[in-house]
Amino acid sequence: MLLPTKVGRGCFKRRCFEKDISGCALTGFLNEDGARVSGWSIVRSITTMNERGNGLGAGFAVYGLYPDYGDCYAFHLMFADRKSKEATEKILEEGFLIEAEERIPTRNVPTIADPPILWRYFIKPKNGSPEDDEKVLRTVMDINLTVNGAFVMSSGRNMGVFKAVGFPKDVAEFYRVDEYEAYMWIAHSRFPTNTPGWWGGAHPFSLLDWAVVHNGEISSYGANKRYLEMFGYKCTLMTDTEVMVYLFDLLVRRHGLPIELASSILAPPLWDQIERLPGGLRDFLKAARIAYGSALVNGPFAIILGFKGGMLGLNDRIKLRPLTAARKGNTLYVASEEAGIREICPNPDKVWTPVAGVPVIGRLKGEKLGLKVASTGVHG
Repeated sequence: MLLPTKVGRGCFKRRCFEKDISGCALTGFLNEDGARVSGWSIVRSITTMNERGNGLGAGFAVYGLYPDYGDCYAFHLMFADRKSKEATEKILEEGFLIEAEERIPTRNVPTIADPPILWRYFIKPKNGSPEDDEKVLRTVMDINLTVNGAFVMSSGRNMGVFKAVGFPKDVAEFYRVDEYEAYMWIAHSRFPTNTPGWWGGAHPFSLLDWAVVHNGEISSYGANKRYLEMFGYKCTLMTDTEVMVYLFDLLVRRHGLPIELASSILAPPLWDQIERLPGGLRDFLKAARIAYGSALVNGPFAIILGFKGGMLGLNDRIKLRPLTAARKGNTLYVASEEAGIREICPNPDKVWTPVAGVPVIGRLKGEKLGLKVASTGVHG
């Protein structure tokens, strides 16, 4: 597989990649009381599952990261060269006020080879309005699509994504993750299958306040991609996981659906299960599945989703990828393996295997996203 025309420094050069067998590790935790902790815990958790990755990508999404810039959109960007940086800054300056900017601090790590230019901007839209999120979305799509050698890692408020080609421990050391504190952390260790291992294709994938890490393969990628393009989303990062983050943004933020219902659209009950439900619920889920048929995600998957005020874990509807959840006091944990949880929480109050297609959701106290709806419990 060949990387396309965005060329420049080592991470963007044309290279061939062979298909490997799937693995990938996911882990995340949310302190629902808002307590901020250092990144050392998430590093310990993800490195416990090191054998699930092969060093072709790792990353972290961090929430509660920038309290001093909580009203700004924090853009994390990677650039192949100075020219792509200047072109991106021109786009940002046309529609936004740049409150602050700086190079993302890193350490010299021998195994992280030829990194791109890494920069972060704290920005506010000029003439702020309720459409600010839409303006940011269009800007992210514009940069990723039109600026050769520039890619947006994250664009949310009080959060950020740090990712690279490498094993999780090396990526964490490179980005100095241990120096950050946050109330929610999610992490990924990659084992690419049908897509290249490159910096922009490492997980998490993020847009606005959403961030997704994923284990599996989205066989419906083509249908999902075409559907999203009808609403102005552009898939440019050469990894099927990208559609996941855009689907949640479309269904929850744009269409106003509860996040539980959005999960039931992405990983719906089978038709024969829907037929056995009580009439009102049956008709409701039928209508949702028909209306959003192109948003259904086929293939084996497990994801952890970070969003404003919460964290979600979700399997495909027949559970072809592992996912374990646990709780200790005010903290919710989700990971590919129980070992990843017990490494940082040796004695949880509760450990369970989520039902296929039924989301596990934790929220910051006082935070809600959409209306709470009861799970049908019929997805598995």
